[in-house]
Amino acid sequence: MKSNLSYYFSIFLRRIHYFLIVFLTVAAVSITLAKILPPSYVSEARLLVEPPQIPGQLQAPTVQIGAAEELQIIEQQLMTRTNLLAIAREKKVFDDLGAMTADDIVRKMRKATGIRRIAGRGQATLMYISFTSKNPKTSADVTNEYVTLILQNNAKTRAERATNTLEFFQTEVERLGKKLQEQSAAITEFKNANIDALPDTLQYRLNQQTVLQDRLSSVERQISSLEEQRRSLVDIYNKTGQVGNANTANMTPEQRTLLNLQDQLRQALALYSPENPKVKIIQAQITQQEKIVAGQVAAGTSNPQSPTTLLDINLASIDAQIKLLKDQQAQISQQLSDLKDTLDRTPANSIKLGGLNRDYQNTQQQYNAAVNSLQQASMGERIEVLSKGQRIAILDPATVPNRPASPNRLLIGAGGTVFGFLLGLGLVFLMEFLNKSIRRPVDITRGLGITPIATIPYVRTPMELVVRRAGFVAIMAVVIVGIPAVLYAIHTFYMPLDLIYDRVAQKINGLL
Repeated sequence: MKSNLSYYFSIFLRRIHYFLIVFLTVAAVSITLAKILPPSYVSEARLLVEPPQIPGQLQAPTVQIGAAEELQIIEQQLMTRTNLLAIAREKKVFDDLGAMTADDIVRKMRKATGIRRIAGRGQATLMYISFTSKNPKTSADVTNEYVTLILQNNAKTRAERATNTLEFFQTEVERLGKKLQEQSAAITEFKNANIDALPDTLQYRLNQQTVLQDRLSSVERQISSLEEQRRSLVDIYNKTGQVGNANTANMTPEQRTLLNLQDQLRQALALYSPENPKVKIIQAQITQQEKIVAGQVAAGTSNPQSPTTLLDINLASIDAQIKLLKDQQAQISQQLSDLKDTLDRTPANSIKLGGLNRDYQNTQQQYNAAVNSLQQASMGERIEVLSKGQRIAILDPATVPNRPASPNRLLIGAGGTVFGFLLGLGLVFLMEFLNKSIRRPVDITRGLGITPIATIPYVRTPMELVVRRAGFVAIMAVVIVGIPAVLYAIHTFYMPLDLIYDRVAQKINGLL
């Protein structure tokens, strides 16, 4: 075991120049980069999304948007191409700004900007925004400019949303108000055009129809009674020569009885139909009494002293009454006809009027809802104008950093040195692993199956040793001095190494 360790150590010493070349090269590059890379300063601001100052139970805010969603919107608005170009040119963020394209400026601004959001149930909603720059003042200025834009855009956006909402509901209230007026005018016009056939007066007109029908029946009965009375007068005159009750004092008892029976018949016909038994009994009595009176007239016992002109007077009076009643009959019939027409038109009018009223009620509900929304929008707009709603407040403003945040020079130098050490060991191990030549007696025994008596190592001449050592020293000098010098010259006289790195990374990303 000890001999193996000695053997491997001797091999390492034999190949130590390869190890040193790799180790020193990587270490020199790492240390050089740690020394010449420019410092980067980071300035950070912390923002808080404050809840509305007025509780939602008292007044619901017009702009209802979650805090996390609001921060996402703010981030997208902030990282627009226009804003980034304006800030970069105003603050002169980059040294070679004039030689950069707009796309390069936007890309580097977004890369140098850091935004973090913290949000969750039961915890405050925070936003951290930072900017990285070689100049500490530029870093703080850009971060503060970001914060200013965020506060201005947030207040402006919320106020515009509240104002737009208010204007919308104002327009809706005006539109629905005009629509209500139009529908109200249409209802009024329809009612005026159909005032005699509206559903509201249906029951009244039905009652009126019943009354008119009763009146018509009564008038018809009166006409029938008068016509019967007229016929009776004519019959009495033809049979008795007497008319009416004007000369009842000169009448015989039989004639007066006949006249009374005729009066009873007229009264009965006014109440009963001609087929009524009571009417038939009176008619039979009148027939019998007429025979008696007729016999008296034939015997000359009656008093024919009534003038014929009295009959004409009575008949004219009865005819006038009949004409008046027939005029009333015609008038009532016309009223019933007109009333029937209005009753026939009432169902269609009811449907049409119901539709107009439903449209009016629906519009009225929309109008009431729009008025309530307008009041809320007006209050919400007032809240946003006074900044009493949800808003973004600055907890920690950005300040000029007094020490760089990167690069970590110790980590770069030490890490590169360790990596170079491991890479050198790996190269030596790989070279030994790939070398299959015979270098030890045990290799001869293992490969050829014979045991050598003695081994003679290769002995270099003094000149070979001098040339070998001189070459090694030259390579070490190039590695230790030349590589740092070349990197420094490139960084100083051609282009900073960080810009070269950015351009190479951009090319690689474009190819991928």
